[in-house]
Amino acid sequence: METEQLVKKAIKGSDEAFLQLIQTYKIDLYKTALSFLRNEEEALEAIQEVTYRAYKNIKKLKNEVYFKTWLIRIMINYCNDQLKHKKRVVMNDEMLNSLGVSENHTQLELKDAMLDLDDRSREVLTLKYFNDVKIKDIATIMQCPEGTVKTWLNKALRALREKLDEKGGNLHV
Repeated sequence: METEQLVKKAIKGSDEAFLQLIQTYKIDLYKTALSFLRNEEEALEAIQEVTYRAYKNIKKLKNEVYFKTWLIRIMINYCNDQLKHKKRVVMNDEMLNSLGVSENHTQLELKDAMLDLDDRSREVLTLKYFNDVKIKDIATIMQCPEGTVKTWLNKALRALREKLDEKGGNLHV
């Protein structure tokens, strides 16, 4: 069954359709949660919480075409809330490599620098480099034009470089 039809059924109250949708996107949810929270157990808890929130609010979804981006947006908001409470930052080898950071440098410098970035910068970097989300899709998720996402991404990378330089790190992104 086509995703849009499942979303329509879920909005009308079909639990089976909703569960099918969650099953379809659980890997995307997990990858997003893990990239933000960096803890498997917390990522699984995040999926449960986001599934509940989406189920509770599915009738508020305005366009069934955007179900996935709506779901990912809920996950990002949840993860940001969790990070604010814990004051933690996320990073993994994949992002380090994609940013051109060699493995012999400590991840701690980069984690500290990411912690100093604003939520939006962390968000756009995470979507682009952790989840390999296209600029067009990031724009949809963040509800802004593609050009704005490109600007935010450039500013986030520049800010990350500055933070690393301030800390005297030898990392170059």
